[in-house]
Amino acid sequence: MTTTANDITYRLEQKRRVQADFPGPKSAALTERRKAVVASGVASSVPVYVADADGGIIHDVDGNSFIDLGSGIAVTSVGASDPAVVGAVKEAVEHFTHTCFMVTPYEGYVAVAEQLNRLTPGDHEKRTVLFNSGAEAVENAVKVARLATGRDAVVAFDHAYHGRTNLTMALTAKAMPYKTNFGPFAPEVYRMPMSYPYREENPEITGAEAAKRAITMIEKQIGGESVAAIIIEPIQGEGGFIVPAEGFLPALVAWAKDKGIVFIADEVQSGFCRTGEWFAVNHEGVVPDIITMAKGIAGGMPLSAITGRAELLDAVHPGGLGGTYGGNPVACAAALASIGSMEQYDLNARARHIEEIALGKLRELAIELPVIGDVRGRGAMLAVELVEAGSKEPNPELTKAVAAACLKEGVIILTCGTYGNVIRLLPPLVISDELLLDGLDVLAAAVRAHA
Repeated sequence: MTTTANDITYRLEQKRRVQADFPGPKSAALTERRKAVVASGVASSVPVYVADADGGIIHDVDGNSFIDLGSGIAVTSVGASDPAVVGAVKEAVEHFTHTCFMVTPYEGYVAVAEQLNRLTPGDHEKRTVLFNSGAEAVENAVKVARLATGRDAVVAFDHAYHGRTNLTMALTAKAMPYKTNFGPFAPEVYRMPMSYPYREENPEITGAEAAKRAITMIEKQIGGESVAAIIIEPIQGEGGFIVPAEGFLPALVAWAKDKGIVFIADEVQSGFCRTGEWFAVNHEGVVPDIITMAKGIAGGMPLSAITGRAELLDAVHPGGLGGTYGGNPVACAAALASIGSMEQYDLNARARHIEEIALGKLRELAIELPVIGDVRGRGAMLAVELVEAGSKEPNPELTKAVAAACLKEGVIILTCGTYGNVIRLLPPLVISDELLLDGLDVLAAAVRAHA
């Protein structure tokens, strides 16, 4: 019998509470300690230090309680301390923390692969490989595509984010802070125009037409027969939660299939019930050749994966894929428990419920305030794009001010976007309606106050 998210019993009280001296003295002291030992290149958007988290609430070391509308960037979809995940991790740790699957394998890795082969789109024969991070998954997906096709060129898209390693920086579109002064980058990466409905010069352009625009550029600049892979986020994450126009993805897939190009769906941020489907490509019936996964896969434990057509992944020679920590046994136990909780609580339905609640309120706010240029997203992956009133000029200053105002009131929200002007909402899928509505009310008040 399915348990709904609203039936969950939380360990921590699900209410926000911020004291007058925020950030408190313990967080301030930790910040000073941090300055002496942690590289300044590692930034944190919130100046408080976490002591505990559960459901939709984060407690800091000074006793403040924050509504979490970020989920550690779409990671803690089942909550930051889901009992099933916690229990599975404890049990796994009691037996062994590591052996390396490439040396002495274990059942957990195989069981996770079985689940991913079951859950990912398509009824074709599949194979799975486990890694540690989203960037690592992307790198290996590209490796597989290049080996299997014997081609070099990889096509990525404007506004894309795929990671911080050398190859994934090349795939990523945004320079600052991800690429500036870190080059030279991996070669044979080509960037094409994305379908970005709000910012299209021709607002009437269809998804199929936007795909044709990209395909024409690929043929002209590279030649379809030279392309190993097309990689795209079905809903772009860091680029601004951009949902391409309907028909864009299917048209790209059809052309890629015709040209023998591997179509890679980067579902690192959008996967695992986040958009109201197991994967965002499901909304248009797209079946990728390879799908990359991470973030929400394991309830907060570091794990990533690629799942793809058996003939592609099995083309790689033995020993060509792997890594010391890839598919760590404790992370595998967490992933199995996390997937179990997603199914038990029907978190796909829960994400669609969050969308219904949040989009309604945000669209009402957009009618009221001309600084809201666009409200978009699917499931619990939602965005508000802020602009100068009366135009589409990005307004990053307002975006920062709204995020700061929300934090002072006890609500953690994230920002993103190529232009730094998008508020992104990624609440844990187990957040209560009451807490979600409270957080949305704080956000609305912050936008009104600074508009």
